[in-house]
Amino acid sequence: MAQGTVKDYDDASRVGSLLLDDGSEIGIDATSLEGSEIRTLRLGQRVRFELADEAGRRMARGLRIVTFD
Repeated sequence: MAQGTVKDYDDASRVGSLLLDDGSEIGIDATSLEGSEIRTLRLGQRVRFELADEAGRRMARGLRIVTFD
């Protein structure tokens, strides 16, 4: 599983992005949280996830929180 840090996330639209450890960014949306207990994300939280290709874009799937700060 890959890991990264929540860069931004908007509860209303349920979209945002993660900063990966290699410095790249990937998108997250409501489907990234499907099947998890996560209802919201906060800036700076560390998460684990699977990488998926969606229409030529890398997206995070199956997010799990690593830190709750």
